[in-house]
Amino acid sequence: MSNLEKLITQKTFENENQRGLISLIFIGNWITSRHQQFFKRYGITMQQFNILRILRGQHPQAASINILKERMLDKMSDVSRLVERLRKADLVERKNSEMDRRAVDVRINDKGLQLLKLIDNEIRQLDNTLQSLNEKEVIQLNKLLDKMLDSYH
Repeated sequence: MSNLEKLITQKTFENENQRGLISLIFIGNWITSRHQQFFKRYGITMQQFNILRILRGQHPQAASINILKERMLDKMSDVSRLVERLRKADLVERKNSEMDRRAVDVRINDKGLQLLKLIDNEIRQLDNTLQSLNEKEVIQLNKLLDKMLDSYH
């Protein structure tokens, strides 16, 4: 019995594809949980962190809500709501676009940049997620995941 079967107390799978998919879901949830616990210490969510990183990459320029949506890792995120929470936490500034009155420009502020700097110093704690793999195995994993992403639309 493999680790997966022990962890989810399942004796068998219909086939290796089903086992592989369930493994990916299980590990994805485990990684997400680790990240949620890490970011909770800073009073933000994984999705808010993602927005802050995107905005830091744009800094000093602003980003529209649409740019943020396109670049988010979690495509199901309600970006407008996340931005509003970041604004209330005084981590970003939000104002109507001068170019398009229907659009909103979002810019990270100094407090948001300071928070990211603090997180950058400690985020390496999450790097050990793949510690059971050697470098060659991580490269192989990345190739396999890229191959799977080829079918992503």
